[in-house]
Amino acid sequence: MATKKINEQTPQQNVAEAVSKTEEFLEANKKWIYGCLTALLVIAAAVVLWTRYYVQPRKAEAAEQMFHAEWNFAEGNYDIALKGDDNYPGFEEIASKYGNKAGKAIWMYAGICSLQTGAYEDAIEYLKKYSGKDKIMLGRAQAAIGDAYVGLENYAEALKWFEKAAATSANPFSAGYLLKAGVTAEELGDSAAALGYYKQIKDAYPQAPEARDIDKYISRIETAE
Repeated sequence: MATKKINEQTPQQNVAEAVSKTEEFLEANKKWIYGCLTALLVIAAAVVLWTRYYVQPRKAEAAEQMFHAEWNFAEGNYDIALKGDDNYPGFEEIASKYGNKAGKAIWMYAGICSLQTGAYEDAIEYLKKYSGKDKIMLGRAQAAIGDAYVGLENYAEALKWFEKAAATSANPFSAGYLLKAGVTAEELGDSAAALGYYKQIKDAYPQAPEARDIDKYISRIETAE
């Protein structure tokens, strides 16, 4: 019987062969490889330069312009904070010029100012752009959207946002959002839903200020039934 010869290679030979094939590939494609590496280096350099000489200066400029608007906001001068004055821009102009480079809070500021000045549709547009990760602040923005819909007398949409706000920030502030949800549900004629919100305040947030008089709300509905 004929003996079958097996061609065996040592590990060293396998490595040498692999290295040889790699070298052949690099030699055959070196122009393409060098071109890709050069392009990546150019892109990386452009990103660094763009960030250093465009993004960062604009962020600093936006922060400087925000100071006066924030001061007016804290003082309750919402119209000036939003629109600005002869010397300083307001949140409206800063948001339009810088967007998120002014910080995510710009949308909250502009939205609350619009809400306080009765520009409800503008308030909704600004507040929906707020994307902060802090759940308390996000819940506040969602509740403010609900307030704006109440101002537009769109109670069904307002109720959705109050519910969302209460679920987003499960903390004592949620009691206030649930109370708004209950009052809005009553406005829609849904007493059962309103009662559920009021009882949730009583059970889940007994220490919240809204819980002090919540029995009155509950009793009013239960008596009417």
